[in-house]
Amino acid sequence: MAKMTRRDKREAWEALAYLSPWIIGFLVFTAGPIFFSLGLSFFRWDVIRPAEFVGLANYRYLTQDPLIAKSLINTVVYVAMYLPFSIMVALGLAMLLNQKIKGMGIFRTLFYLPTLTQGVATFTLWSVVYEPETGLINRFLRHFMSHPPQWLIDPSWSKPALVIMALWAVGGTMLIFLAGLQGIPASLYEAADLDGAGAWAQFRNVTIPMLSPTIFFNMIMLTIGSFQVFAAAFVLTGGGPSNSTLFYVYYLFNRAFVYFNMGYASAMAWLLFAIILTLTLFQMKMSKRWVHYG
Repeated sequence: MAKMTRRDKREAWEALAYLSPWIIGFLVFTAGPIFFSLGLSFFRWDVIRPAEFVGLANYRYLTQDPLIAKSLINTVVYVAMYLPFSIMVALGLAMLLNQKIKGMGIFRTLFYLPTLTQGVATFTLWSVVYEPETGLINRFLRHFMSHPPQWLIDPSWSKPALVIMALWAVGGTMLIFLAGLQGIPASLYEAADLDGAGAWAQFRNVTIPMLSPTIFFNMIMLTIGSFQVFAAAFVLTGGGPSNSTLFYVYYLFNRAFVYFNMGYASAMAWLLFAIILTLTLFQMKMSKRWVHYG
């Protein structure tokens, strides 16, 4: 290995100096809290009294707490509904917005806007839309059925209602798909067309294989994000009705900031980390069978 010259050392120190604000911020605001929560998961602490070391007691209680299983099941069901539909909706929109027509930039902006307006105000508007008697959805459905769903007040429909609302904001995923579609060489479609392949054959044999790395990336990001669903349930349902929208992160929030069981909440956070890490590694392993690079 070549010895560093004085100039190389100076450039290295200059690079570290430029990077130091990010490095310090990461250590103080990200890495620090991560390792602090790991240590805290072995303690019982309610913020008021001094922390008490309890070893693995918090982790053992995870296997006994009935709401842990309930919240995990709610979250897995939500993810199972949201993940495939978000991929299909985002990809469908991206293909529509990939057409070369005049004014397409305006349409792309309009479809992306809901992603920027996510928040309490948007959730409040959706609560009006889902209102059983006067909401826009049920007023429309009454033309086809006498008893439309009760949405947010029916345990059977509360999670589908939140999934539908989440699909309103797939603009970020849509843009990633749009970038992937624009990276597919037009020559592949021309060759497929010369071979007599129709639109569906081109989609199945050209678009999907060439887009598989993008699909894989979006699956990873959407899985991680959907396992952390919180805000919609917090604002719209409060975990109800009948705990049907008591998602894992919402229950973690309650344990930490309602009941002040900080140690137990930290153990819950590390369990969630282990679940997401396991699923991500599984997806990466399975990707070798269907993701095509180059």
